[in-house]
Amino acid sequence: MILAAGTLVAVVDGEKLALFHNTGHQSVELTPQPTPEIAERVSGAAGRISSEANPDNDTQAEDGFAMGVAEVLNKMVLDHKVEQLLVIAAPKTMGQLRKGWHKETSARIVGEIAKDLTGHSTDQIAAAIGKA
Repeated sequence: MILAAGTLVAVVDGEKLALFHNTGHQSVELTPQPTPEIAERVSGAAGRISSEANPDNDTQAEDGFAMGVAEVLNKMVLDHKVEQLLVIAAPKTMGQLRKGWHKETSARIVGEIAKDLTGHSTDQIAAAIGKA
C-alpha cells in the first residue's frame, strides 16, 4: 500500500491504541504519536442489549474500548487534525470501529488492515502496510 506522508496510522485492538504519522515520502516511515486518553465505556455499539447475546465482561470492555477509540478519532478528524487515516485493527475490533465512525471520518479513511498488530514493532507495522 502506498501511504501519503502525513497519514495518521491507528493500530488498535480491544485494549490498546497506538498512533503513528507516516513521515516517509517514498516509503512508509512511522513516527510514534502520543496516545490520547480513551474514555471508558461500559459496552460497545449503541442499541446493543447484552442479554441478547450474553457477551462476557471482557467482550463488553473490548467493544467499549473500540467505541471510545472511534470517538477519539472522530474528534481528531472533526477538529481538522487528520487529513488521511489508515486503520489497522484486529478483525473484531475493526467491526466495532466501523459502527462508530462519523461520516467525515469514514471519508478520510484511506485504508483498513484487519490484523492485530498491537505490540509489534514499528518496522513490523510498516512492513504490513507495505504488503497490503
